[in-house]
Amino acid sequence: MQISELARQASVSVHALRHYERLGLIRPHRRTNGYRDYPASIKREVVFIAMSRQLGFALPQIARRLDDYRAGTLGIDDMVWALQERVAALDQQISQLQAQKQVVLEHQAWLKKQQPRQRKPPGTWPRVRPRTSAKSPSPTPPPRKTP
Repeated sequence: MQISELARQASVSVHALRHYERLGLIRPHRRTNGYRDYPASIKREVVFIAMSRQLGFALPQIARRLDDYRAGTLGIDDMVWALQERVAALDQQISQLQAQKQVVLEHQAWLKKQQPRQRKPPGTWPRVRPRTSAKSPSPTPPPRKTP
């Protein structure tokens, strides 16, 4: 089947399939005209890759498990263990993000304390250019001569 048909059947983009091919995750055959020719069996591999990506696994991690998946030796215990590792990684990321959020909130509170008591009314913007004083008038262009 052609790349567009595989993309449609596996619910992935053609761009993703080309990327997987560049990384060596999938290996299509080539027709004499140079077009990619995917066997029907590759659909389940692409779905495995897409589902793994959806769960947040990186492509190098997927590549390590793909050979076992193709060989039929990737057992349920292996998949459960990989998912437990993913949950632990997510928990660590959540913890780091919560700590970072706390630091941001502390900085925000500190900055609010630094604000002057009197605020400018909403909608008033600071001047971009300084006002010219009476002593230094702004330069005016010379008058035009009319014919």
